[in-house]
Amino acid sequence: MTDQREWRFRGYDGGDRAARTWSGSGAPRYVALLCHGYGEHIGRYPHVASHLARHGAVVHGVDHVGHGGSDGERVLIRDFEDAVDDFHALDLAARAEHPGLPVVLVGHSMGGMIGARYAQRYGDTLAALVLSGPVIGSWDSVTSLLAYDEIPETPIDVSTLSRDDAVGTAYAADPLVWHGPFKRPTVEAFVRCLDTVDDGPSLGSLPTLWAHGGDDELVPVEPSRAGVERIRGDALTTRIFPGARHEIFNETNAAEVLGEVTAFVDGVLAGSR
Repeated sequence: MTDQREWRFRGYDGGDRAARTWSGSGAPRYVALLCHGYGEHIGRYPHVASHLARHGAVVHGVDHVGHGGSDGERVLIRDFEDAVDDFHALDLAARAEHPGLPVVLVGHSMGGMIGARYAQRYGDTLAALVLSGPVIGSWDSVTSLLAYDEIPETPIDVSTLSRDDAVGTAYAADPLVWHGPFKRPTVEAFVRCLDTVDDGPSLGSLPTLWAHGGDDELVPVEPSRAGVERIRGDALTTRIFPGARHEIFNETNAAEVLGEVTAFVDGVLAGSR
């Protein structure tokens, strides 16, 4: 059985951030930090958290500024370094509760970009990094919106999330998911962060799992591959799942995907990095 608690902390701007912690029975072996994607919230990840908790993790996640239950104008992120700062506050809170445990960061989509940047800044404090369908390298379908005088409202095609139709239906009905247009300052911040990650240090010896859906139309494989290759260190594991769409943790083969994640973590922990 997995226990969940909700809590809040003060973000970089003084506003509240909505956070959640999941834990299983028994003493945890490691800390897992979940970093969610654009427009969504950490409340979409209980099955991921439960899987990791059963594997021996205590799991922490936060709604980014302007997302989910956190304060801030909806989906407005002016600088992703601020999101990294918030995530660092989450990390420090988790370490204070569980000192000495290895910490694994799991980032999906935009959360993969934030996770990669986090690893560039704080990688020496992490045991491992998992990037799921990360926005990294380039994201032309979104950054090209800056060419418009007024950014068009282009709702996400929910069928691109998963081969499981129920995932798209739940996403479309979720009131905490943003269903409106991108905001120009956020898109500008994406461009800057993508460039910063590209120009930043490599991941060095940090064990990294890059996992991606082979049929991901939202964040295509090849631009992400180019970004991963630019920052990869000497401990990269790649898993591309044929036929899977963007949300691989919500795919019809989610059990296989999550199994790959925990097998990767087992290998890292066995190596006692």
